[in-house]
Amino acid sequence: MIPPALDVTDTRDPLGLLDLFGAPFVQDPYPWLDRLRSESPVHHDPGTGLWLVSRYADVRHVLMRPDLFLPDNAQDAITPLPVPVLRILVRAGFTLPPALANNGSPSHPGLRRLVTRFFNAHRVATAVPMIERIADELLQPVATALDATDDGDLFPSFAQTLPCRVLMDLLGIRGIDPATLIRWSDASLELFWGRPALERQRELAGLVADFHQWLTETVRGGSAPADSFIGALSRHRLPDGRLLDVGTAVGMCFFVFIAGQSTTGQLIATVLSRALAEPGVWARVAGEAGPAEAWVEEVLRREPPVTSWRRITARATELSGVRLPAGAPLLLMLMGTGSDPEVFPAPERMCPHRENIRHHLAFGVGRHRCPGASLARTEAAVALRAAARRLPRIRQAAGSSETPMLGLLSFRAPLRVPVEQR
Repeated sequence: MIPPALDVTDTRDPLGLLDLFGAPFVQDPYPWLDRLRSESPVHHDPGTGLWLVSRYADVRHVLMRPDLFLPDNAQDAITPLPVPVLRILVRAGFTLPPALANNGSPSHPGLRRLVTRFFNAHRVATAVPMIERIADELLQPVATALDATDDGDLFPSFAQTLPCRVLMDLLGIRGIDPATLIRWSDASLELFWGRPALERQRELAGLVADFHQWLTETVRGGSAPADSFIGALSRHRLPDGRLLDVGTAVGMCFFVFIAGQSTTGQLIATVLSRALAEPGVWARVAGEAGPAEAWVEEVLRREPPVTSWRRITARATELSGVRLPAGAPLLLMLMGTGSDPEVFPAPERMCPHRENIRHHLAFGVGRHRCPGASLARTEAAVALRAAARRLPRIRQAAGSSETPMLGLLSFRAPLRVPVEQR
């Protein structure tokens, strides 16, 4: 039996060999998440020092109480950065001041409003023709290659590239190759949310430093269009009337680029993979609007690209009978909440017509809910529908069940979408 109240000094691991970075958890996290919810819903993981919170009600409670559960550690490196790695970042002037995800200060509401206004539903709806155009452009060479070889991979050529191209258009970014932005963004995820060895950390830090320097030059340069996101940042004033400083503006761009590019690409990859794996779905989503949007929502519930997020306790408290000291780091298992049978009956089944389909926490909830949720949903639905229409004869390639997965602390998605043409 698991004791009803675990203390922070209790280092026992009731889940045995749980390793958040290990292949068993990354490839199939659901049995582990089920055990966490049923046996130890607020579980101290000795490997990371994090408290894993896995029940829907508990995660929602934490997200709705930013005064008690602070966002300050949301973007901290999970693997400590040694001095040689820090030196690379310092030389580049790298810093991530509180901006969005890690900001609990009075400046957060105004900064968040700026982002939500820019990515509001009307602007996203207006952008749909642009998203469709880019999707068609990317799918044309994919279709040509499939006709020639009968097999291919939808991840690098389509799922990964589409959100980067869209974001560049929306943010007013010019004069840089999308592949470079993708490489920088993915390196940032791995450095801060991965478990890389020292030499890999050095390599990643160099890429992150380049990314930060480019963002700084772009923000300072004043070349972005006035109606672009970067243009809006340059005019934003803080609560005390001061113009937004360059460091905070860069921090916001850093977060928006990663969330709007890497994680949306991961969502699209998962949406495509799951649609190809489920009988009849590929043909259904090729029709009019509706089925593709519902499928995206169900994937967000069951297999979100952002699988977890961090918080830290402001003071000693209790959560589901577990005593937590002040400064306790929490890992909110967002993926686990979407499979909570108390909220979603038969959670293992993909049911795109669930009555409560949008009650999932894939985008969070409350003050720090993802401001780009509407854009991510729209891009994924457009991508799925466009691919199903343009590539009606494809299916999952043989051996797709062994597709490698991205396995970072808070991010999980297929690294390939292998297909073959019938």
